[in-house]
Amino acid sequence: APAARPATLRVVAQGNGRFIVGGNWKCNGTKASVEALVAGLNAGDLADNVDVVVAPPFLYIDQAMSTLDAKFKVAAQNAWVEYTLDDPTHHYDSDTGAFTGEVSAEMLEDLDVPWVIIGHSERRTLLGEDNTTVGKKVAHARFHGLSVIVCVGETLEEREADKTLDVIFAQLQAVADEIDDREHSSWGSQVVIAYEPIWAIGTGKVATPEQVQDVHAAIREWLAENVSEEVSKATRIQYGGSVNDQNCAELAQYSDVDGFLVGGASLDASKFIEICNSSVVHYKAVGRL
Repeated sequence: APAARPATLRVVAQGNGRFIVGGNWKCNGTKASVEALVAGLNAGDLADNVDVVVAPPFLYIDQAMSTLDAKFKVAAQNAWVEYTLDDPTHHYDSDTGAFTGEVSAEMLEDLDVPWVIIGHSERRTLLGEDNTTVGKKVAHARFHGLSVIVCVGETLEEREADKTLDVIFAQLQAVADEIDDREHSSWGSQVVIAYEPIWAIGTGKVATPEQVQDVHAAIREWLAENVSEEVSKATRIQYGGSVNDQNCAELAQYSDVDGFLVGGASLDASKFIEICNSSVVHYKAVGRL
């Protein structure tokens, strides 16, 4: 079982960014189901104090972008980078297109796709993406103007071995190493960190709110010490890991939970809208409403 809650809850000054909720549709959907989901989202009564990003499979991005209301932004679920490149500019533009089956940041930029998810645990564990590759992907996507949700998180074995923060800090360092100083100040609005404990993704297990707050606060503290205080306050930190309409309000009350990255529940429009609207709970809890 997941480790017990810490004896002392870690709390730092919460961030100052807008609450942000992402819906990762993963490898789900048909033209008909996407049409129905979009209709449900458009009809939903969405709070006006939340940013919402949904990530359809590549084949349905155009359908989603052309039919979703403007209050919803669209993300790709991945963007390719030639990970063997050594590029001191941290741009990682490739001179060749010989990467069968991949989609590049340049293509997403060309289609005006504003967001991309990078480093999801399913890509790290199933497809072998390491920290260095994820860092290069983030830098490449940022160079081409994409806003990024970068995922970090530990396995159950790592948590039980008390290595959670070591793992996450290494994942964050790989990103910080690749984003140059000129772009650091844009972390808050354009690089979102999603903490997704791998043992809680799609399992029905949810980290306790105290465990989530403790990790989020540690991430914010790491940003202050290793990037800047400005970036620490501006960066939005999402929680992902079996988030649903039943547990979102409790999680949203914590100061360093700036939103959610939602998997299965994002395929149900009414449940997803309710999760998005937990922004109201968050702002009230932290004294911003």
